[in-house]
Amino acid sequence: MSNYNPFTLEGKTILVTGASSGIGQSTAIECSKMGARLVVTGRNKERLQETFEKLEGDGHVQIIAELTEPDDVKRLVEETIMLDGLVNNAGYNVMQLVPFIKQNDLRRIFDVNTLSSIYLTHALIKAKKLQKGSSVVFTSSISGRGVCSPGNGLYCATKAAVSAFARNAAVDLAGKQIRCNSVAPGMIETPLKEGKSLITEEQWQTNMQLYPLKRFGRPEDVAHAIVYLLSDAASWITGSELVVDGGRSLK
Repeated sequence: MSNYNPFTLEGKTILVTGASSGIGQSTAIECSKMGARLVVTGRNKERLQETFEKLEGDGHVQIIAELTEPDDVKRLVEETIMLDGLVNNAGYNVMQLVPFIKQNDLRRIFDVNTLSSIYLTHALIKAKKLQKGSSVVFTSSISGRGVCSPGNGLYCATKAAVSAFARNAAVDLAGKQIRCNSVAPGMIETPLKEGKSLITEEQWQTNMQLYPLKRFGRPEDVAHAIVYLLSDAASWITGSELVVDGGRSLK
């Protein structure tokens, strides 16, 4: 039986941000199952350790870092070994209707969801830590593609910006043979979902009916898409956005 597998990550080193929980944690675990060596980073030491202990294989590294702090980003880049892949996944949400938007929350959500991934990608490129042929994947959202809901404007704006940057980065980095793509998940069953307190459980169930597959996504659904974009199976794909939403965008 042939061992041929174009989706393998054997021999690749992947940095995953926001690896403490949700999509980031699942992505790190699935990458390790596919043979990758992981560099995982997050703000919470205890939760990052939980992810680290779930990784398969050897040689993994964990680095505690707050990606909105320039000194932490500098240290992360310095401590990171040569990479074959980067998953810009760190993010969070805050629900605010337009009349009640707070300036501090606006700045914070853009710092975490958008600017941190731009700065980190820039810093790794400047430090020449991404090998020729590397793959960079950004976690965006269908919220950035026009799927709107009350109080979700700030999150939508940050994700639209992430998607736009990923496409332009693909053009800028093509000369280095570095691919840049994004994934756009629909609603995923993660701790991030639990923070949307403006929506009742009944409204959640109504929202689920908008998904043709009649369920919200699981973190591994997105992780598998990310694994594909990191693998050599996607070696001629750059500047694309892979929608992972159970058909929600079709409605």
